[in-house]
Amino acid sequence: MTSLRDRLVDGSYALGWSAVKKLPEPVAVRLGRTIADIAWKRRGKGVRRLESNYARVVPDATPERLAELSRAGMRSYLRYWMESFRLPAWSEERVAGGFEVEDVHRLTDGIASDRGVILALPHMANWDLAGAWVTTGLKTPFTTVAERLRPESLYDRFVAYREGLGMEVLPHSGGAAFGTLARRLRDGGLICLVAERDLSASGVEVEFFGETTRMPAGPALLAQQTGALLLPVTLWYDDSPVMRGRVHPPVEVPGSGSRAEKTSVMTQALADAFAHGIAEHPEDWHMLQRLWLKDLDAGKAPHEGSGTQDPEKRAS
Repeated sequence: MTSLRDRLVDGSYALGWSAVKKLPEPVAVRLGRTIADIAWKRRGKGVRRLESNYARVVPDATPERLAELSRAGMRSYLRYWMESFRLPAWSEERVAGGFEVEDVHRLTDGIASDRGVILALPHMANWDLAGAWVTTGLKTPFTTVAERLRPESLYDRFVAYREGLGMEVLPHSGGAAFGTLARRLRDGGLICLVAERDLSASGVEVEFFGETTRMPAGPALLAQQTGALLLPVTLWYDDSPVMRGRVHPPVEVPGSGSRAEKTSVMTQALADAFAHGIAEHPEDWHMLQRLWLKDLDAGKAPHEGSGTQDPEKRAS
């Protein structure tokens, strides 16, 4: 039976997709900034966690600087939401003009090679907009995965939303999803995975901003198993309406070592690429949850809490 809280959560997202997309863009921008500032001033758990995470990224930051970063981070986070609610109503021209990518040749050359391409991203800026740009601007469909959310109706909304942007969405269901992704890659396809936060509690330990966390093994394992190209991508906003991005150099499969050893080396290389992009644009990293092992409660998995909290950050 669906709880009252679940119905309220589902209803709030339904309202966002039905109402916000009808607002003029300047009004939506102001609304997002207003909500962000109110949330920041209340200093709830998510804001405090965001600030704590930024303290790892910018270890010499003063308390005043961390407060500035968390405020900018919340504004970036709400910009993501306002854009996401409005994306289904954007024209192809608006999507194409809303994203600019450095070193995009690494992606386009990979697609043209037919060897399969894995894009791995952290939770930066708006990966849904980047995905819509790939499906419309590059005319290339791709496959991704999403964790099942509570209530089920909310999960269905997110699947319908992303499928409407041209994505194939698989449930995060372990081996079944992995097998489908591998088949897509062997067919020369493209997959996109948000990959700096382990949802399984069985990921690969990496050093990230000087401390240990776990990241998913999936991107590295898929690259090894299929021969696909593994490309890290980072995203950020600037003061313009255009989101920016960078396709980093490919993560190569080591020439020697066991599968576990290769996976460890490759996942660390992903972590390093993510760290580089996050350090340049920390305010656009939307990590409002615990990430580092030191911060996790004893016996709790990294995806602690309700499945309805920050559902777009659960896709991986």
